[in-house]
Amino acid sequence: MNQTELLSHVDHTLLTQTATWEEIRAICDDGVKYGCASVCIPASYVKQAAEYLRGRCRVCTVIGFPNGYSTTAAKVFEAEDAVKNGADEIDMVINIGWAKDQRWTDLLNEIKALRAATAGKVLKVIIETCLLTDEEKVKLCQLVTEAEADYIKTSTGFSTAGATREDVKLFAAHVGPNVKIKAAGGISTLQDAEDFLGLGADRLGTSRIVKLIRAAEQ
Repeated sequence: MNQTELLSHVDHTLLTQTATWEEIRAICDDGVKYGCASVCIPASYVKQAAEYLRGRCRVCTVIGFPNGYSTTAAKVFEAEDAVKNGADEIDMVINIGWAKDQRWTDLLNEIKALRAATAGKVLKVIIETCLLTDEEKVKLCQLVTEAEADYIKTSTGFSTAGATREDVKLFAAHVGPNVKIKAAGGISTLQDAEDFLGLGADRLGTSRIVKLIRAAEQ
């Protein structure tokens, strides 16, 4: 896979608590320069970034992040606000406790509510694989498919571990044909990126790939 194609699958990400507009703007500039799929940034910067980018790169943000235990109503409000401010893509975190309680109907209804709130935009569902059993992951593949979200995503990058090759393989075997896969968290080398894409991921959430490529150019 050539560099341009690889970068077209990258959600160039900056979600640290200390992120400043100067840093967000640099992420946006890199997203444009390197042809990334999107820039993934905090919701508080979406409006400013969308106005700055003016369609040159898609703007992605996160909802219920990183713990996922906000109420559904709060997540819906966050998503609607983000879309109003110019977000093209929404990455929502599920309620992990509900998964542990096997509250599958509640989880399905929440994803459907976010699907309705983001109509016409890309919706990615973060299930935080490092906290789940394989059985829970398979069930969530089914729920994400039923709710008609666009992507299932491995991780926030803020928990105990990020994406694994095994989890991407598991997703690929159990999601419906209309659901794509986003691997995120711990993708630190170009080989990692190629491996995840080769296993079936369509998007990569990472802050490091662009940095590696930029460093190689110097």
